[in-house]
Amino acid sequence: MNPPASEKTETQTLLDAITLVLVRPRVPENVGAAARVAHNMGIKRLCLVGDTELAWEPMARVATHNSAHLLETMSRFPTLEEALSEHTVVVGTTARQGRHRFVHHRPRDLAEALLPQLTNNRVAVVFGPEDTGLSNDELKFCQLTSAIPTDEFSSLNLAQAVAIHCYEFHCAVRQKTQDFQALPVKATTFELESMYRHMETCLAKIDFIDELNRAHWMSNIRNMLARYNMTSKEANIVRGICKKCIYYLEKRSSSKADSS
Repeated sequence: MNPPASEKTETQTLLDAITLVLVRPRVPENVGAAARVAHNMGIKRLCLVGDTELAWEPMARVATHNSAHLLETMSRFPTLEEALSEHTVVVGTTARQGRHRFVHHRPRDLAEALLPQLTNNRVAVVFGPEDTGLSNDELKFCQLTSAIPTDEFSSLNLAQAVAIHCYEFHCAVRQKTQDFQALPVKATTFELESMYRHMETCLAKIDFIDELNRAHWMSNIRNMLARYNMTSKEANIVRGICKKCIYYLEKRSSSKADSS
């Protein structure tokens, strides 16, 4: 039996908050397959990052005419930071492990945990290139990471990974057993990156970080603050503090130079 119209509307509204972000995909058929599975699971936003122009015919052939409109409306950005600028929750997909990486979540657990975010936030699920996956520099934009448990062979095809995540989000939204309290709007990637840039400059000026350990410490700081789900107001407060500190440090440095 089909769900009532009101339930369909609510389900689609929640799924509309999700964007699938494909970073520098190399195989056109994988993009077509991603569009096809996204359409089948009710996800309408697809985004491509990178300057390489992929062949249209193989993408459209795999997507089929039912899903080709997602390819036609797919947004494109030269960099991942630009693609994520308006998103407030960013999930990076990875098969790699590392001492300084986030705790990985299974797609099913992640989809259920993010349900309260879908009402007021834009969620980006980011997939890396087929051959390398997301780099550490790209994962720094992600507050959460997702890894698909596998047996022995550690990685899946890009289209397969997209399919599994789309399915789990679709199921989580359709099968939610009780109403949840929507979480408030979080800071966008643009706001967070502005905050982190000012914070890095401030910490460098007080010699807390230097060129040798800068990436290490900023990675740890990002991981720590990602757990707090900062709002726009909170991110702007931190950025304002750092900006003011930078101003006074530079003013003091200038005064010393003038008096010498």
